[in-house]
Parts: sequence; structure tokens; C-alpha cells
Amino acid sequence: MEAEEGTQQPQLVLAHKLFLLTHPDVDDIEKVRLRDEVFNSIISNDMAPLYETLVSNKVLNLDQKALDSMRAKIEDELKKLDEKIADAEENLGESEVREAHLAKSLFFIRIGDKEKALEQLKLTESKTVAVGQKMDLVFHTLLIGFFHMDFNLISKSIDKAKNLFEEGGDWERKNRLKVYEGLYCMSTRNFKKAANLFLDSISTFTTYEIFPYDTFIFYTVLTSIISLDRVSLKQKVVDAPEILTVIGKIPYLSDFLNSLYECQYKSFFSAFAGLTEHIKLDRYLHPHFRYYMREVRTVVYSQFLEAYKSVTIEAMAKAFGVTVDFIDFRQVIKTVNIDIKVVRNFLVAIKQSNLLIFIFNSIDSRKNFTSTYGDANTITKMSNLRHD
Repeated sequence: MEAEEGTQQPQLVLAHKLFLLTHPDVDDIEKVRLRDEVFNSIISNDMAPLYETLVSNKVLNLDQKALDSMRAKIEDELKKLDEKIADAEENLGESEVREAHLAKSLFFIRIGDKEKALEQLKLTESKTVAVGQKMDLVFHTLLIGFFHMDFNLISKSIDKAKNLFEEGGDWERKNRLKVYEGLYCMSTRNFKKAANLFLDSISTFTTYEIFPYDTFIFYTVLTSIISLDRVSLKQKVVDAPEILTVIGKIPYLSDFLNSLYECQYKSFFSAFAGLTEHIKLDRYLHPHFRYYMREVRTVVYSQFLEAYKSVTIEAMAKAFGVTVDFIDFRQVIKTVNIDIKVVRNFLVAIKQSNLLIFIFNSIDSRKNFTSTYGDANTITKMSNLRHD
């Protein structure tokens, strides 16, 4: 996925390569290329602090000559930056002093020194008056947080930004913050809030520094599918002009979205299989891969079962274009049990000719159902009948 405009922040590009370099599903040949790219990026930006960490973690091999060269360059550059700060404080105004301190902050960010960057950003903030400029410092802090996947730092920075907006702030920065917060929510498994924040930002997206627009649409569709009802999905995602202009460029995503809405389950699971590799190799989604798989199945099972009074597991598998073993019976039970709270349709699992048949009985209350058939745990245990 490449950005149509704007440039992704180089440190986040590097962070993704580092993620892939340590990913078990990436083959050794690809890792050789990634290792070279990571090393070259580190050398070109004099990222000695990061390099030392990667060497100690055995991600990269030690090149003492390269490390010594980077340390020397850092020392020289810091001397120049400190001289500019001293000159600004002695001969120039407050604005120039702030800019000199900001330059030092950005230098620490560039070389990957997290602690010194945060310390210098805090010092720069003390020299800053305008709310917009304070917000920009928060965005720098957020980028540091996403590079290191420091969710505590990210959360505090988002709260700080919201407090700053109470003092003022322009709409462009407010809209950018929504995308940052959406990425944070997605990365911490709050997919519903992430979807809402992403959808609010579709027409105003300008945060190319964290990811390209195609990637933004990818995240928007993925989070929306497991968060929105069918009507909202149609209005906000399926028919959204901004999504329609991009979705075809992202492999499998159009089929994934449209086949679900159109109840074309074979096409849906085929597209889903194609997307799984992309999800597993995404540094923000990878930790939630299994959870997301379950949530997607829940959405599909729920939508499919709504149309039936009774259906066999084999019929479900055939409709989905998968094997019977692929169907997670326990999850089907839980899916229907979730729907019970809304539509009061209850599921009875019975053994008949070695097939489990789902029967939906309309009743007045859950109490009547459980007194007749047992609670959800009892029903779930009946799933073992399929293996007798």
C-alpha cells in the first residue's frame, strides 16, 4: 500500500520493517533484505541508541566501526545544536529560542533516543505559548509512542491533546487527532471506537505521517465490519464514495466487504483467507489476529443464522465453502446466545442422525428457555455430541 500524497514518517516505516524482521512468518530470504534495509536506515540517520538496543537483542550484528562513526556524528551535531540554543538565548527572541530547542527535540527523535527526545520535547513545551504549537509537540510524542508501541505514553498524550483543545486549536489538528486515537483504539482492541473515529475522519484525512490513505481505508473497513450493523455498514462503508475510490486497490478488501453485505459467504471466506496474511503482517493488528478472526466469524454466523429456523452444521459449511471442522460450534452457540438478548430467539442443540440441528424457538423470556433446556454452558457442552 503506497500513499497517494504525503509522506509516512521514516521512523514508522523503520518500525514496520523491524516488526517484519522478527516475525516468524517472514521467510529467511526476505529477512536478509529487511536486515540490510534496517541497517542502512539506521546508519543514514545515525540511530546509535536504537542500533545498540537491536544488537543487544541479537536482531542485528555489531559493526563497531559503524557504531563509533554514528556516535561521533551525534556528538558533533549535539554540539552544534547546543551552540544554536545558546546563541538564541543570548542574542535572539523567544521564538528563535523555541525553534532551537525544537530542532534538538527532532534530532533526538531522528536518532531514536526515546528518553532524551521526550525530555527535550518537554523542555520545548516550556518555551511554547501557542496552543497549535503545543499540539504539534503532542503529535511528535504520539509518533514516538507508536514507534515503541508505548500505549501508556500514547494514552496520556491523547488525553493531553484533548485538554489542549479545550483551550482552542484548529479543526485540522482535531481531525488528525481522531486518526491517532483511532489507531490507538484499534491497537488496543477497541475496534468499535476505532471504527467510529476512522469513519469520522474519512473526508478530512491528512495524517499521512502515520500511514498512507490506502492503509487508513484498510483499517476503516476491517474495524467497521465487526462493529457496525448492516444498515450502518451500507450507509457509512459500502456506499461511501471515499472508500469506493480506494478499496479496489487493496487486494481482497472489496470482496471481503461486499460479499459479506450481499450474503455471498463463499466469496467472503475466500477473500478473508486472502486478507489473513496481510492482517498477520500488520504490526498494529498482529497481536489481535485470533481475536479478529473470532469476531468476523461471529458476524457471519449471526447474519447467516438469522435467515433460518433450522439448519445443519453441514449446510452451514457448504454455504461458507469450508469444511465442517472449520465451523466453530461453540462460537455458533455463543453467537446465537448473543442474539438471544436482542431478538429472543434461542438455540437448541440436539443429536439427530449424528447431525447437530439448530432449532430457533421464539419464546417470551430467557428464563423460560433456560428452565426448559438449560443454560448456555449446558448447551455448549452438547457440542461434544458431534464428536461421539
